[in-house]
Amino acid sequence: MSRSSQIIRTSVIGIITNVLLAGFKALVGILAQSIAIVMDAVNNLSDALSSVITIIGTKLSQRPADRKHPFGYGRVEYFSAIIISVIVIVAGVTSLIESVKKIIEPTEPSYTKVTLIVIIVAIVVKLLLGWYVKSQGKKLKSDALIASGSDALFDAIITLATLISAGVMLIWSFSLDGILGTLISILIIKAGIEMLASPVGELLGSRVSPELVADIKKDVMAFDEVHGVYDIILHNYGPDVMIGSLHISVDDSLTAQDIHGLSRKISILMYQNHGIVMTVGVYAVATGENQRKEIQSLVMRALAQHKELVQVHGFFYSEAENLVTVDVVPDLSVKDENALCADLYGELSALVPGKTILITVDHNYSE
Repeated sequence: MSRSSQIIRTSVIGIITNVLLAGFKALVGILAQSIAIVMDAVNNLSDALSSVITIIGTKLSQRPADRKHPFGYGRVEYFSAIIISVIVIVAGVTSLIESVKKIIEPTEPSYTKVTLIVIIVAIVVKLLLGWYVKSQGKKLKSDALIASGSDALFDAIITLATLISAGVMLIWSFSLDGILGTLISILIIKAGIEMLASPVGELLGSRVSPELVADIKKDVMAFDEVHGVYDIILHNYGPDVMIGSLHISVDDSLTAQDIHGLSRKISILMYQNHGIVMTVGVYAVATGENQRKEIQSLVMRALAQHKELVQVHGFFYSEAENLVTVDVVPDLSVKDENALCADLYGELSALVPGKTILITVDHNYSE
C-alpha cells in the first residue's frame, strides 16, 4: 500500500471512530436526558474534521505536476498540518478561557453513573485512537497525521482531567475543574505551537537531517573517482519529492565522457536510495607535475591553516586567464565576510604573485 493510501486509511479510521463515539454519546445522552452528553457527541463529530482535512490534503498533494507547479503539489500536506495545528491551538485557547472562568466563578458540577461511564469510554477510545494515528504519522512522516493524533490525545487528556475532577468532587466535594483545565490548556497550546513549527519550518526551508547528509556523502564517496563531496543543497517539495544539487571533486585527467557517466551514476543512485532528483557539479583536482598542481598545493595548504574556515574546495587555475579561484566556507564566528575575503586575498596574492585571485564565500546549507 502506498504512503498516501496508508494516510487516507488511517484518517478514515479516525473518522469512523469519532462518528461511532459520537453516536454512543448521543444515544446515552438521549436516554439519560443529558444535554451535556449530547453536546459532547456533537463535539466528537467536529473532532473528525482533523481527519477530513488530512484526507483532503493528502488527495490534493497527489495531484501530478503541471506547468504552474513543475515539482507537484506535495507541500499541500504541510498546509493540512498547519490547519490542524491551528485547530489544536484554538481548542487550547478556548479551553483556557473556560477554565479561567471556572476559577474566577466556580460552579458545582453534577456527575452521575451514566456520565462517568461515558467519560471512561471516551478516554479509552481517544487514547487508543490518538496513539494509533500519531504512531502512523511518525511512521509515514506525515505532520498532518501527527497533529491529528495529538488532537485526539489532547481530547483524552482533557476528558481524563474531567474524570479526576469528578473523583475529587465525589470524595472531597472540591472542584478541580478550573485548575486542571487551565494547566492542561496551557500544555495543549504549547504543544500546538510546537506542532505548528514543523510544517511551517518545511515550507520556509528547514535544514535537512544530518543523517541524510551523512548517507548522501557515504554513497557518493563510494565511487572510486570521487575525492570529496561539497555544496549539498536540498529543497523539499513534499514528503515524497526532494530536489537537490552537490559538487564532487575528481581528477582533472578524467574525460568529459568519464565525468558524464560518473555524474549519471550518482544521480541514479541518489534517486534510488533517497528519492532525490540530484544535479551533480564537478570540481577538478590538479594531477601530474605541472604549474596548476603546484599552485593548488600552495593555495590549499595556506587556506587549511585558517581555523575560521570549516571547508575549502573548488580550486581552479586558468593559465590562459592567469586566474586562480577558490571557494571557502567560514564558520559561524565570522561576521564580516568582506573583511575575511580581503585578508585571504592579501595572503594569496603574496603567495602566488601576478595572479588574479577570486575568492568565493560559500555557506553550509546542509551540515
